[in-house]
Amino acid sequence: MSESGVLIEGRLKQLERHLEQENPVLLDTVRGFRQLDRIAYRMGLLERDESFATHISWWPLIAVLGTFSSGKSTFINGYLNERLQRTGNQAVDDKFTVICFNREQTAHALPGIALDSDPRFPFYQISDEIEKVARGEGSRIDAYLQLKACPSEQLRGKILIDSPGFDADAQRTSTLRITDHIIDLSDLVLVFFDARHPEPGAMRDTLRHLVRETISRNDSGKFLFILNQIDTTAREDNPEEVIAAWQRALGEQGLTAGRFFTIYNPEAAIPIENEALRNRYESKRDADMGEIIGRMQQVEIERAYRIIGALEKTASDIEDRVVPTLRQTLALWRKRTLIADAVILGLLLMGLIWLGLSFDLWNSPPAWLSGPTGYAIGFLLCAALAGIHFTVRALTARGLIRPLRHKEKGLGIRGDLIKAFRRSTRPWRSIFFTRPAGWGRRTRRQLVEILHQTDNYVQRLNDRFTNPSGAVRNAPPTPPAEDGSKGHGASRATTWG
Repeated sequence: MSESGVLIEGRLKQLERHLEQENPVLLDTVRGFRQLDRIAYRMGLLERDESFATHISWWPLIAVLGTFSSGKSTFINGYLNERLQRTGNQAVDDKFTVICFNREQTAHALPGIALDSDPRFPFYQISDEIEKVARGEGSRIDAYLQLKACPSEQLRGKILIDSPGFDADAQRTSTLRITDHIIDLSDLVLVFFDARHPEPGAMRDTLRHLVRETISRNDSGKFLFILNQIDTTAREDNPEEVIAAWQRALGEQGLTAGRFFTIYNPEAAIPIENEALRNRYESKRDADMGEIIGRMQQVEIERAYRIIGALEKTASDIEDRVVPTLRQTLALWRKRTLIADAVILGLLLMGLIWLGLSFDLWNSPPAWLSGPTGYAIGFLLCAALAGIHFTVRALTARGLIRPLRHKEKGLGIRGDLIKAFRRSTRPWRSIFFTRPAGWGRRTRRQLVEILHQTDNYVQRLNDRFTNPSGAVRNAPPTPPAEDGSKGHGASRATTWG
C-alpha cells in the first residue's frame, strides 16, 4: 500500500474508533463506505489512496449564507455569546470563515491553508477545485478561507461556516464554487436577507443562486430563509405587506420547500413606541428564533441521516448513473472505432487493388510473394493493421473525454468517471465488451446489499431518535465530554483524523 493509502486507512480507523463510542450506526456506515471503495477501485472510479468516506464531512455543519450587511455575523456572535465576527453595515469580511470549538479561553484566527491542508476539515484540498474554475486562484487560498476557534459551548460537536456576501464581482466564480461545496456538505443552511434593502441586485443574485437551485434538491428542507432586521418595518403603514413581498419574491424564484423566518437583534433594534406593536414583533421574533436555534441544536441528528443518505446515494449512483453513462460512452467508442477501422481498411484494400492492377500482380504474381518474403510482408501488414487499430482506439477514446467530463459535471456523482472510462478502454480489453471494467453480477449484488444495509441503518436511527409505540426503554449512555463534564455525544466530533 502506498504512503497516501496508509494515510487514508489510518484516517478511517481513527474515525471508526471515534464513532464506536459516539454513534455505532455511523460506525457501520464507515464499513459500508469501505465496501463501496472496493467496488470503485475495481471500476477505476477511485485510486487506491482515496475513499468515498473522505468525500463527505463527518462533522455536523451549519452554513450561514446571504447578502452583505444582512446580519449574519451579528447572528453568529449572538448565538455563540462571543464577539467573534466583525459586524457593520458594509462588507466587513470577504472570506469564508470556518468556526469550530477549542478549550482555550481566547479565540484564534488561522489562515486558509490551515483548512486546505488538513484532511480533518471539509475544505481539504479545496484549492484544487478553485484552480479548476479560476486559473491561478488556487494558490490564493488565504484570500478565500480562514479558520477561527473559540471556547463557546454552542460549538461543541458542530462547525459553523460564515460566508462572505454575494455582492462582490472580483471573485464571484470561485466564491460560488465554494458556496456550492458548502451547501452540499451542510446539514443546515441559514440564508439571510436584509429587510432594510428589499431590492438590491445582490438580493436577486442570492435568490437566483440559493433559492431557485433548491427546487431540484432532495434535501431542500435544510434551507431556512431568514429576513433579518425586520424591526425596521415597524414604522411602515403595513409591515405585514413587507414580509409578504419577500415571501412573494421567494415564491417567484420557485421556492417550494424550506422555511421563512423573520427576526431582529434586540440589542440593535430601533425603538418601537407602540406597545401592542412591540409585543407583536417580539413575540414573532422569539418564536422564529426559538425554531431556528432548535434546528441548530438538532443538527447532529440531521448529520447522521445525511451521512447514511450519502452512502445510499453513492451506491445508487454507481448503478443508476455511472454504469449507464459508461455503457453509452463505451458503445459510442466501439462504434467510432469500428467505423474508423472500416474506413482505414477500405482505403488499404483499395490501395492494394490499385497496386495489383497497376503492376498486374493478380495475373502474374512474383515468386517472392509465395516464399518467406511474402510471409514476412504479410506479418508486417498484420502488425501494421493491429497498430493502426490500437491507435484508432486510443484516439477515439481520447475524443470522448471532453463530452464525458461535461456529463460527469451534470451527473454530480462522486468518483472519477474519466478514470473509470480509461480503465474500461485499456488496450487488452476488447472493444466488444459491453460492460465497464469491474462491473458484473457480483458487483451489482454487493451494491444491492449496501442499499439494503442503508435501510437498516435508517431504521436503527429511527429507533434511536423516535419511539412511536411509547414503550419505555433504556436510553443509550451519553459519553462524557473530553473536559470531564457530562457533554453531548458529539462533543468530540471535531477531533478525529
